[in-house]
Amino acid sequence: MKVLVDEMYDGFDVKLKEFGYDAFSVKKLKEEGKKLSSDYSVINYARDNGMIVVTEDVEIGEACKENDIRCVLLDREKLLQIMLEELSKYKER
Repeated sequence: MKVLVDEMYDGFDVKLKEFGYDAFSVKKLKEEGKKLSSDYSVINYARDNGMIVVTEDVEIGEACKENDIRCVLLDREKLLQIMLEELSKYKER
C-alpha cells in the first residue's frame, strides 16, 4: 500500500515504513525535485501513483473526496477524539 504523507507529517513516512507501508513524504519528494507546491499537484501525484494521502489539510481532504482519491484526513474532530480517549485514561485513576 502506497502512502503519501503531507508536509506537516514529515517523518511519519519513516515510521509507516517500519510497519510495512510504502510511504513517501511530500517534503522529501519536493527536496528530490518533484513539483508538489500546490494542493492540486499533491492530489494529482497521489492519484497518478495510486497512493493514499495522509493530511490535516481540509482542502486536500475535500479535493480527494471530490476526485475519488483515497485519503486519511486527520481533522480537528479526529484529533479531539484521540485527545478525549487519552484524557479518559486519567479519569479512571
